[in-house]
Amino acid sequence: MLADYGFGSFLWTMFAFFFWFMLIWMFIACFADIFRRKDLSGGAKAGWVLLIFLLPLFGILIYLIARPSIVDAREMSGSAGQMQGAAGYSSADHFA
Repeated sequence: MLADYGFGSFLWTMFAFFFWFMLIWMFIACFADIFRRKDLSGGAKAGWVLLIFLLPLFGILIYLIARPSIVDAREMSGSAGQMQGAAGYSSADHFA
């Protein structure tokens, strides 16, 4: 049985593993992006999650095409820096 498992079968197994790993990674990344967005209401977030669960690959592709521009994404990531500055703590204070 193991003798029938050749190099071609090994390559197909690695391809299938890569595909499933990539799909799971895309699920996690899209869900994190959906729940991090502040411009979507709860119903819109639920709709995106439902679309991604019902049509996994196409739902992710539709979401990536329809997501906001990079300016909006920078505003979302900038809120973490504003919260840290508002707390009066800087990373330079760590070394002082």
